[in-house]
Amino acid sequence: MSALDQTAREAGGRIIAALAATFRDLDLAEEAYAEACARAAAVWPAALPLDPPAWLYATARRHAVDMIRRRSIGQKLTPDAPEPEPSAEDILASDARLIPDERLRLIFVCCHPAVAPEARAALTLRLVCGLSVQEIARAFLVAEPAMFQRLTRAKKKIAQAGVSFEVPGPEAWPERLTAVLSTLDVAYARAHEDAAGAGPHAGYGREMLELTAVLADLLPTEPECLAFAALVRFAEARRPARLDADGAMVPLSEQDPIRWNKPLIREGEALLRQAARLNRSGPRQLRAALHGVWCVRRSLAEPPPWSAALALYDLLLALREDPFVRINRAVVLSEVAGPAAALAEIEALDVARLADFQPFHAVRADLLARLGRREEALLAYDRAVDLVPGPAERLWLIRRRSEI
Repeated sequence: MSALDQTAREAGGRIIAALAATFRDLDLAEEAYAEACARAAAVWPAALPLDPPAWLYATARRHAVDMIRRRSIGQKLTPDAPEPEPSAEDILASDARLIPDERLRLIFVCCHPAVAPEARAALTLRLVCGLSVQEIARAFLVAEPAMFQRLTRAKKKIAQAGVSFEVPGPEAWPERLTAVLSTLDVAYARAHEDAAGAGPHAGYGREMLELTAVLADLLPTEPECLAFAALVRFAEARRPARLDADGAMVPLSEQDPIRWNKPLIREGEALLRQAARLNRSGPRQLRAALHGVWCVRRSLAEPPPWSAALALYDLLLALREDPFVRINRAVVLSEVAGPAAALAEIEALDVARLADFQPFHAVRADLLARLGRREEALLAYDRAVDLVPGPAERLWLIRRRSEI
């Protein structure tokens, strides 16, 4: 990974938010940051600055000021004077003491109630997490042009409403919590789907352990926060067993539980028990429980918990119809009721809407192969590979295709 890639991944969200807070213009912040990255790409290979994030911010800020000057012909814009050193009182009252993680603070800022609910998570994923419009559109099963328009409208709404980019106080957190959790959910999914940890969002897996720990501490009476923190721990605990010796993905039912991270599993179990004691069940608690029933398994000699997993998926669907849940449930259903029943569930889904969703094609290909429908299975595997999965997933798909 280049120095620019690493800096953009670790500090890009903070820089854009700082620019937006200064100039109150999201489009200007994004454009100035992009220009700073372009200049860094030309300069850094020859002379890497001592503080790359500070260099990017200073360059972007100068470019933003230049853009405003060009827009305001005849007006002389003087940059703000440097901020004074904070006093002891300033430090005690700082935002960091309210929400003690930089990226999490920015997510709370972006999930403002003035923005349409369906756009809050998408906007935050774009600005704070750096996901592309295409990645966000796929995550929400929306066409890319439609997602671009949604993001554009959200930024206009922020500008028109004069939304502040300051961190909200604790009294404002509950109304933003749904959008915050949705954002973290999608960001973590991008990291988790890459078993090899080779993609641009692989770092979210480790970061999410820290972010969810902060969130659970901030909101210990919010069961969905606790449950999501538990889910991340269960999933990350299994990471050491997710690759085989050739670098291919290992399906969950074939992973060796002996290689799982037991301390992380115990943390997840404690968080899930804490959530259960609050007596307010929600979808993330059920999803965490799904991960948890697998983490109870101690060795490959123990049978996979197919029946328990199917019951939890049914409870999830009773709360809300969800194509992602349907696809995952089909994998479990195939082990309980057979591949024919599972394929019927898969083919009852909105195929056009899922045309670019790689797991849909991978699951369908496996079911077709198990039913002896070889030609259809080969085409489904080809489509799954064409959708550019991670290297470990690609290797696994190619291997399964070769077997038929």
